[in-house]
Amino acid sequence: MPQISAIIPARNEQENIEAAVSSLSPQKEIAEIIVVDDQSTDRTPEILSRLACAIPKLKTLRSGGLPSSWTGKNHALWLGAQSAKNDWLLFTDADTVHLPGSTARALNDARTHDAALVSYSPEQRTDTALEQALIPFVYCRLAHRFSFDRICNPSLPDAAANGQFILIRRDAYEKSGGHQAVSALVLEDVALARRVKQAGFRIYFASGAGIARTRMYRNSFALFEGWTKNLYPLMGGTPASALREIAFTFPWIFLAFLLCGIFANEHTAQLFFGFSALALILRHLWYARELQANRYPLRFIIYYSLAAPLYAALVIASGWKHFRGKVAWKGREYSVGEKSPRT
Repeated sequence: MPQISAIIPARNEQENIEAAVSSLSPQKEIAEIIVVDDQSTDRTPEILSRLACAIPKLKTLRSGGLPSSWTGKNHALWLGAQSAKNDWLLFTDADTVHLPGSTARALNDARTHDAALVSYSPEQRTDTALEQALIPFVYCRLAHRFSFDRICNPSLPDAAANGQFILIRRDAYEKSGGHQAVSALVLEDVALARRVKQAGFRIYFASGAGIARTRMYRNSFALFEGWTKNLYPLMGGTPASALREIAFTFPWIFLAFLLCGIFANEHTAQLFFGFSALALILRHLWYARELQANRYPLRFIIYYSLAAPLYAALVIASGWKHFRGKVAWKGREYSVGEKSPRT
C-alpha cells in the first residue's frame, strides 16, 4: 500500500490543530504527520508537544525567518515536503478535519483516474449566520468558475485544487517545481495545480463530501481578511472579471425597479414595486437551484438578500487590495500582483 506523508502548516492554530492531527493519525495510509509550526505565538507548540507523546508518527518542525518572495504557508509546506520520506504528499490545513477512510479513497481515486494530484473541496462548517450567508454563496460561485469535469479532463487546460486537501505524488510535485515555484502567490493551490497539469500529469478534483470538513474562519475579521486575500484572483484577477461577477450576482434589476417605484407617481409605483418583488423572487429561486446543485441546505435561501451585497462588497474590497498590491493574513503583509520569481 502506498504510504503518505501528511503536511500541515500551522500558525497560531491552537483552536484547530489537535482535531486536524487526531483525524489523520488513525488512517493507516499515513506513515507520518509533519506539522510545520510557522512561528506561532499561542499554545500551538504546547499542544503539538503533548500530541507527539501520544502519536508516534507526529513530527513537528519549526520554521525560521520567512525568506523574501515567500508567503508563510508556502514556505511551511515547502519545508514539510523537504522533510517528508514518502512518495505521496498530503498537503492540508490546520482547520481541516479528515473523515475516516479519506486517504484510502484519495489513493483509490488516484489509481482509478491515473491522477498524480487528487484534490477535494471539503464540506464547509457554517456555525454563524454570517457564515451561512456568505460561505455557501461563495462556493456556489466557485463551482461555476472551476468545473470539476473540465479540470479532470486531461485534454483541457483548466486546472485547480483546494489547499485544504491536496494529495500529490512526489515526482509530480518535484517536476512541477512544488511550492518553491509558487512561493510568492497567495492562491498557491490553484497555481500548483496548473503547473502540475502543464507538466503533463493528470488531476482529479472533486467534491469533498464524506472526505473532509472544515470551518475556514471563526470570526468576521478572519472571514473578511481571508476572502479579500483570495476572492479577486479566484474570480479571474482582472477588473473586467470582477465587474462581470458583481453584475451577474447582484440583484440590480430588483434595485432598479424599487428605486423607480419610490420616485414614480402612486399608480405607476405599484407596478414598479410589483416588478421589483418579482425580480427578487426570481433571484431567490435562482439561488435555491445553486444551493441544491452544490448540496447546501435549501434553508440558506433566506440569506440571499444579505449574501449578494456582502459578496459584491468582498469582491470590490479584494480587487482594491490587489490593485493596491498588498494583502494581509495572520499578522503578515504580502505583496500581490507579481508572479513568483521562480514561476
